[in-house]
Amino acid sequence: MMTTLIDDQVQQVPHYWRRDLLDQAFWNQPAETMSRENLDAFAFRKLVSLLRYVRATSRFYRELWERERFDPESVKDLADFKRRAPVTDKADFLDFQLEEPPYGRTISLPEEFLAHHSATSGTSGMPFNIPFSAYDTERYGESWIYGWWALGIRPTDVFYFAFNWGRYAGFWSAYWGARRLGARVVSGGGNTTSEHLIAITRDRPTVLIATPSFALRLAAQAKTEGIDLSSSSIRYTYHAGEPGPCSLASVRDRLDEAYGAISGELLGVAELDAIAPGCPGRLGVHMNELNTVSWSRDPLNGSEVGDGEVGENVITTFVNNAQPLVNYNTHDLVRAYRNSIPCGCGRTWRYLEGVVLGRSDQMITVRGTNVYPSAIENILYRIEGASDAFQLVLTRDTEKDSDEITVRIEPEPEHDAAISEADLADKIRQRLVEAVGLRMAVEVVPIGSLPRSELKAKRIQDDRPTGLQRELDRG
Repeated sequence: MMTTLIDDQVQQVPHYWRRDLLDQAFWNQPAETMSRENLDAFAFRKLVSLLRYVRATSRFYRELWERERFDPESVKDLADFKRRAPVTDKADFLDFQLEEPPYGRTISLPEEFLAHHSATSGTSGMPFNIPFSAYDTERYGESWIYGWWALGIRPTDVFYFAFNWGRYAGFWSAYWGARRLGARVVSGGGNTTSEHLIAITRDRPTVLIATPSFALRLAAQAKTEGIDLSSSSIRYTYHAGEPGPCSLASVRDRLDEAYGAISGELLGVAELDAIAPGCPGRLGVHMNELNTVSWSRDPLNGSEVGDGEVGENVITTFVNNAQPLVNYNTHDLVRAYRNSIPCGCGRTWRYLEGVVLGRSDQMITVRGTNVYPSAIENILYRIEGASDAFQLVLTRDTEKDSDEITVRIEPEPEHDAAISEADLADKIRQRLVEAVGLRMAVEVVPIGSLPRSELKAKRIQDDRPTGLQRELDRG
């Protein structure tokens, strides 16, 4: 108990947190250390209930399962589900959302039950709209806490969000997590880079939430302004949206040095969940098996791959009541372990070594925004004077300490000479900002100068240093 003097009377005010609980190694030890046998039994019980709920409430899945002759009541076990349940992905839903905005045929709750609307980038250049119920936000937010707690973050910490609070899912779920944890939140919404530094110095937060690239940009700006962030109040930095400290050792080392803090990472898929909180060993992440059941799929033949083999991460989420997604192919290529966890942290949840190693659909992430070559292609098709011969070039701006993307494109052979290449580049640049939400450099190059192959055009050229590339993206 602590003593305080209020209105000339001595009152006893209890400590808000029990100190013995703050010293626990796990946020939820029974769940995080459950045996594989019990985890699988738990997942199957949840899956049976989910399949019944989805068939009753989701027009999209009801029609799909009838068309594919999949009877959810006949599923015998997890292995049977993986073999027989139709695999879906983001592209399956986008057309329906265009036909019946904003959510299409996947919504499973009346709209008056929705508490939050968000969006993520889509493969066609159109956003994928995501509805959340209040329950969804609670469970989604709690996913962050497992990784925070394992790293040492507690309810007594103060979170600073270097986030613009836009429509994209981004760190909204981290905010829900901070509220669930019981920590204090300081918003950096609307601040410039320099204003973020002023707020960090003034408000003395202990946890910085940002994309890795923006955290490094803040550090570079601080150095320019003569501010030593390694001596600031920040003790932890936590990241999502692009490869971070659990993915790339070079990013981890730079963040730790710049802030004199411990950096961590969460893998999230906006339409599913904050699916995988970071491992305290910081060489990978663990799938949250209270909220999801997942498996690795061979992208060529669709079969399940074994522990330690690379495959597509296919996920079913138990916590999205508003828009449940079943056997959903994220196209993230992962090296997963579910039977023998190599990290040694004590958590038994499925482990993704190196987080995401690459993509089966060529998606890249730049400054926290997902960019699909197919989305760029769809946008360019609608611009007069632009051909379908283009390439995305990734580079590293060492001054800004951030990834940059350049679109190189050939004009159509019948390109109107009255429209200059500079005007064509300006038109493309503006359309890309409107559709993708990311400002990119555009270069119009001579016809025939971009690489072609017999199979498919090489759409992505990664010229960043090797240490900033994911494992499967390295040449």
